[in-house]
Amino acid sequence: MTIKKNNTPNSFITSRKHARTLPTPALAMLASLALPAVAHAAPDVTPDPSIPSVQVTGANQQPTSANSKFTAPLLDTPKSVTIVPSEVIAQTGATSLTDALRTVPGITIGAAEGGNPVGDNMFIRGYNAQTDTYIDGIRDAGSQSREIFAVEQVEVVKGPNSALGGRSSAGGGVNLITKTAQSYDFNHASVGIGTDKYRRITGDINRNIGSNSAFRLNVMAHENDVPGRDVVGGKRWGIAPTVTFGLTGPTRAIVSVYHLTSHEIPDTGIPFNNPITTGTNVSKNGNGTPFNVDRSTFYGLANRDFRDTKSDIATIDLRHELAGGITLRNVTRYGKTNNDYVWTQPDDSKGNTVLYGTVWRRANTRVTETRTLSNVSSISGNLDTAGIKHAYNAGVEFDRETTDRAAYVFTPGTNNPLTNTFTCPTSGAATLYNCTTLVDPNPYDPWVYTRTVSGALTHVNTKTKAAYAFDTIEFNPQWQVNLGARYDDFQTTLNTLATSSTAAVAAHVDSTFWSWQTGLVYKPASNGSIYLAYATSATPPGNDGGDGLDALTVAVQNLQPQRSKNFELGTKWDVMPGGRLSLTAAVFKSTMNNARVTAPDGTTQNVGRKEIQGVELGFSGKLSSQWSVFGGYTYLDAEIADNGYLNVGTTAKPVYVVSPYNGNRFPTTPKHSASLWTTYAVTKELTFGMGLNAMSMVYANVNNNKWTPGYTRFDAMASYALNKDVSLQLNVQNLTDKLYFDKVSSPHYAGVGPGRSATLSANVKF
Repeated sequence: MTIKKNNTPNSFITSRKHARTLPTPALAMLASLALPAVAHAAPDVTPDPSIPSVQVTGANQQPTSANSKFTAPLLDTPKSVTIVPSEVIAQTGATSLTDALRTVPGITIGAAEGGNPVGDNMFIRGYNAQTDTYIDGIRDAGSQSREIFAVEQVEVVKGPNSALGGRSSAGGGVNLITKTAQSYDFNHASVGIGTDKYRRITGDINRNIGSNSAFRLNVMAHENDVPGRDVVGGKRWGIAPTVTFGLTGPTRAIVSVYHLTSHEIPDTGIPFNNPITTGTNVSKNGNGTPFNVDRSTFYGLANRDFRDTKSDIATIDLRHELAGGITLRNVTRYGKTNNDYVWTQPDDSKGNTVLYGTVWRRANTRVTETRTLSNVSSISGNLDTAGIKHAYNAGVEFDRETTDRAAYVFTPGTNNPLTNTFTCPTSGAATLYNCTTLVDPNPYDPWVYTRTVSGALTHVNTKTKAAYAFDTIEFNPQWQVNLGARYDDFQTTLNTLATSSTAAVAAHVDSTFWSWQTGLVYKPASNGSIYLAYATSATPPGNDGGDGLDALTVAVQNLQPQRSKNFELGTKWDVMPGGRLSLTAAVFKSTMNNARVTAPDGTTQNVGRKEIQGVELGFSGKLSSQWSVFGGYTYLDAEIADNGYLNVGTTAKPVYVVSPYNGNRFPTTPKHSASLWTTYAVTKELTFGMGLNAMSMVYANVNNNKWTPGYTRFDAMASYALNKDVSLQLNVQNLTDKLYFDKVSSPHYAGVGPGRSATLSANVKF
């Protein structure tokens, strides 16, 4: 889809999370930005410019990424790309990255688990893309929950994208485009209140400071509970200043800083009703769905659970235009992300839920700091050779990521003292409240403990050196070829200190790999294209720097990167007068031929295979001058073709047989998903909006015996322009108060989607 926004700058942001206490200076600063806007509002009445419609342009519009590797307009780019513009983000009332991604079908959100940290955990086309988030084209490492206050738009590139970003998932990646300083002055602010203690205030100020330079400041403070979920909620605040030098002329420098602090009590979800197929308790067999308990049920401990995060990012973006349209760029970024938490997982691994009607309060903990330093240099431009046109982008990237990770240790421990395990035949004080009831647990149980940081500190150091080149070759107005290649040198080491009860651990990966993409584009008309594309992806062991499910271990350190390939046939059209409506369609097949699975000898090897094929449809733009639409549909047929071998014996005497799960569906992958956001301007002042998100059932494990049912969620919006400077916007999320599960990837529990909520915001300019 090719989207044109009002006031779309090339931008820089960063991402992050939620805060423990909202500092008084932050509130005072934000209030000072918002209140004068109301006091100085102009009296004349004109159409509301703060809730603009999505506008679509033709083939000349490019993605606005400050480090884009696209060498053709989106209309002529042989990839499935969805852009969520600022208008849709504002209209839907999104306040986080996961909120914004609700409008993109084919993306599901995974749940945290023992080895998978709390934070943004996206699955794209069935593959885990947790580490495939970028800010202005540069990988954003570290587990976190990203805010949206300083984001201009979100780009979702689907399919293997290692040629674009290096080590990556086979499903695609998400790129956040940030807000940067512009040449004209403006002041925007928004103040919102709502149900469930919702309070949010944002400010966006831009000033031309002379000498061909400008300054922009984005600030945010936010607080709310999660609708329908007792205890769960949090606070956060952020600030993102940026300065642009050389607004016009051949040389430009963009300097930006981003900070976000957050504090929250993370959600625990609802455990699955365990299916029991053998043994003496088969009569207690569950159906594999989450238990039918009250939606507000919370299994955590209010005086134990917490999540504190902090993110700081500084970026310097330098660019210089040479004669002949050649552009040189260098981007340097340093970032530091902290993610500390104690989070209760309602564990069902011992069958407590179906046998005794109890739940073990498993304490998942993490103390993590990730530091990154990246530098990207590139050259881009256009040239003609023997009548053939080239649009190229080539560059080199250097990246270093360092993660220090530990866990919390509790005294007394978190096991049931009556059994010295996590088996819970009973619950309550005798179990030190480590066991609770399945129905109506008390989150305010007087759990008493001493918490310390474990001495088993894990240090992970990852270095990446890469070179890439992209070229769009235009033979004539009807035929183009898109070529791309990237070479990566990926090195990562892991060291865990020994403790009195655990041995030291050391592991190392030194991997090099090539990634490719190519596409043939045929343009039957200037406003349309048909393409056939091929792309590859490579995911080496230790891909996520030791902070997630693909962390480096001794068992996988000698394995080759998992490699995926994707074939895609698609078409893109800008239709209606002025090309104001964009339509896209694609069919694709993706295969991972050397997935990491258990081999016949019990070791982990690259012998598995995953296959996925599907269809995607997308639309974005205006059906008329009053009616705007944005959305799409995705069909995914995802099969675990070869899951390796499974131990049906014991630990002492293992017996490995061919996995009985061959042919099952991918976890966290709905067969059908669809989204729609539409607005209609009844008058120049009054606009109504409606949205839906629909998803079919989703499995939580490769066994395909734990699952969440499909759902359809509806949202609504109404905005009214009081005058040219002040408008009001009402958002009602989950209009029908639908009970649904929005996070599934752990085989133990499912995340509960927020209930119905309403927010009212005043959007002002001054």
